[in-house]
Amino acid sequence: MVLSGELFLFTLTVALLGFLIGSFLNVVIHRIPMMMFREWTTEASQFLIEKGYVSESALTIPEQKNAYNLVVPNSACPVCNHQIRWYENIPILSYLWLRGKCSDCKTPISIRYPLVELLTGIVFGYTAYRFGLTPLTGFLLVLSCLLIAMTFIDIDHKLLPDSLTYMALWLGIVASLAGLTIPLEQAIIGTMAGYLSLWSVYWGFKLLTGKEGMGYGDFKLLAAFGAWLGWEPLIVLILMASLSGVILSVTLMATKVLKRGESIPFGPYLAIGGWITLYFQDTLVAWVLAPY
Repeated sequence: MVLSGELFLFTLTVALLGFLIGSFLNVVIHRIPMMMFREWTTEASQFLIEKGYVSESALTIPEQKNAYNLVVPNSACPVCNHQIRWYENIPILSYLWLRGKCSDCKTPISIRYPLVELLTGIVFGYTAYRFGLTPLTGFLLVLSCLLIAMTFIDIDHKLLPDSLTYMALWLGIVASLAGLTIPLEQAIIGTMAGYLSLWSVYWGFKLLTGKEGMGYGDFKLLAAFGAWLGWEPLIVLILMASLSGVILSVTLMATKVLKRGESIPFGPYLAIGGWITLYFQDTLVAWVLAPY
């Protein structure tokens, strides 16, 4: 495919937007789990107080009195509490300018921040290039943001927030209703198939071993992909997720980022496999299912 002038400009603009969105996704990845933990702590505290198990003063948590969401407080260094200025928050460039350190206390900044920004920019640019200026592009950009956020949250906390998995699922349903993807009937069947397939594997594994092989968030994420793809491509998705898991695990162990005995939750592999299947489903489905 040759890039026309209009497509090149559109792709470049969307890629630059992706770098900016990637900076916000770093906030989402860090804060959504913290917001959930605070909510759970508050609910548990209220339950214990209402049941009379403990006194209210014994469970007072001062820091929870302050507003904490995706907007406030302002981003700051976790070590010295230096407030991040706007020019210290320019995607990728600020990290290079600061040489990967806080401008105040010189604490190293994780390389993951610019990598998330770079990844988001690349994904946005490729989506714009592949699907052009269409409504489907907008839907896929939002889905990609959700997948990137879920991937890193699951790596950090072994957690796939319902607020993100359900958003991805309903986004798929709406895309189907809008006539951008598959018929609604296939989307509903795909949602059920995605959830029930991993649910069955979960309980089969637990009955055989007494252990939990995955979490309920994985069921919901595969259900979300079912809403986008239907049931048949889910077979390809699982193969892509397994393949990406093997490649990523071997790579991380070879580079000593992942130690032997450690593991990455299944959510990131599902996200990677799902994204690949969604973007290249015609080729992959024909390649995998053609012999059958």
